[in-house]
Amino acid sequence: MKTYDLRPSTSFLHLSLSALLALTLGACSGDDSGFEDSGESESGGSDSGPGSASATTGDASGTSGWGGETGGDSASAGGTGASSGDPSGGDPDDSAGPEPEPEPEPEPEPEPICDAETPVVLFLSPDDSNSMSSPVQAREAVLSQWASLGGVPIRPWEFFNYYNFGYPAAPFGSVIVTPELLQVEGAAEGEYVLQIGVSSHALSDAERPAMNITLVLDESGSMSGAPMEMQKESCRALAASLKEGDVVSMVGWDTSNAVKLAGYKVSGPNDPTLLEKIEALEAGGGTDLNGGLTAGYELANKSFDPARINRVVLISDGGANAGVTDIDLIAGSAGSQDQDGIYLVGVGVGSGGYNDALMDAVTDAGKGASVFIPSKDEAWKIFHQDFVNTMAVAARDVQVRLELPPGFEIVTFSGEEYSEDPEEIEPQHLAPNDSMVFHQTIATCAPELIEDKTMILVAARYKDAITFEEKEVIAEVLFADLLAAPSPEIRKGKALFAYTEALKAARDNDAAAAAKQAEALEFIEAALKVLPGDADLIEVQSVLGGL
Repeated sequence: MKTYDLRPSTSFLHLSLSALLALTLGACSGDDSGFEDSGESESGGSDSGPGSASATTGDASGTSGWGGETGGDSASAGGTGASSGDPSGGDPDDSAGPEPEPEPEPEPEPEPICDAETPVVLFLSPDDSNSMSSPVQAREAVLSQWASLGGVPIRPWEFFNYYNFGYPAAPFGSVIVTPELLQVEGAAEGEYVLQIGVSSHALSDAERPAMNITLVLDESGSMSGAPMEMQKESCRALAASLKEGDVVSMVGWDTSNAVKLAGYKVSGPNDPTLLEKIEALEAGGGTDLNGGLTAGYELANKSFDPARINRVVLISDGGANAGVTDIDLIAGSAGSQDQDGIYLVGVGVGSGGYNDALMDAVTDAGKGASVFIPSKDEAWKIFHQDFVNTMAVAARDVQVRLELPPGFEIVTFSGEEYSEDPEEIEPQHLAPNDSMVFHQTIATCAPELIEDKTMILVAARYKDAITFEEKEVIAEVLFADLLAAPSPEIRKGKALFAYTEALKAARDNDAAAAAKQAEALEFIEAALKVLPGDADLIEVQSVLGGL
């Protein structure tokens, strides 16, 4: 099975060395290996007629399409490499001696194999923890005049988590799957842009369940100044979002790990006791992340209630490192696949030079979001305006299956990873008032096979947030229907993906940076024509203008 992980990883080096070794052994071998016929597999599909689309929901307790083998073997080619003698040697005159052997003709490159018969089945993941940190860091690096974009992570999936898409809200306890297809002018034959939105139900703060929140707050010396103020502002915004009966615990982590509140029930928004504890926070101690997490999770477990939303909120400037014991503690408290747990929200505060490695690690283990708070406005956006989205869960362990016609492959992908094996993909929780968005360029080696009645299938399997019952939603749509009505959302997705590519090029001083910036601005202008006044598009346009 093939797995495609879009995260920077040391496994790339391992893969490169393995490929080099294989080529070396092939060059040393005396065998000429050709292609062997591994047999053909045929897959039939239902033809629901021109212009038809269907979506079905139901119990997903079966394994059809979600486990075991999902595709045929991939064909691979190998061969011997031609080598020549040392060009610096030889005799320049016509002196007697044996005739030099003629250099062998280079062998032609093998033609790429086009499998035009086996349907393509892939499993997708946008991001393990629904993180949203890197787009905020990138924006601040440019507009707030940090030293540079250097060191700022540009993770496309986080941009699609952070910015809003207008997909329809689902009925309570369900999700809606919306596939979209677009042919960009000037694209190669058989190349399309495919975007998939998986949207959840709407939920207001008044309707949400009661909460059990444990604040684990950094009071080490490095938090002095702006980081401490942003930590306090985040807590103030959170305090304003609470309602009567919510439970709050608070521990400050430095070398003393002082417990400030334990299982305290607030009177409502802006509880005076909670605000007093927030204002009393101060920097100046040493760093003891393990002690703070241990104390925080002890408090969270003492107040744990399966009828509540249970969260640990860790706030720091990223100056500490999470050790193995910290990750084990966080992961062990996050709950198994069939029970609720205490999820962790990681909050980075500070300015230029912030290192988000800590929050990226702990939120992957804690099944929560990683966010970055550089300003008062951002603090109130995340912990007041979007409080329910940040803290609650609408659907658990969401996994998306994409079925494409034979010959297709993903060329570019906005998510973190995709694979032919569902076991290789980490499911993700989906928040209320939210959409999980996958944006990819797909291309086929057999464009002549694409007809109006060619079908794309997208399925979302998930667990009910309350009962943990497995459910599945399936959308089957014809190419003709998809191409006839591309929505504004796919054009916004195209603009955002081009924006991330332009940011990466600028950060890395790529020679193509200016061209990618111009291309991104072109896609943003096209999206603004169908989404006039869209705040997200206007924001990213201003960031590109500030490069």
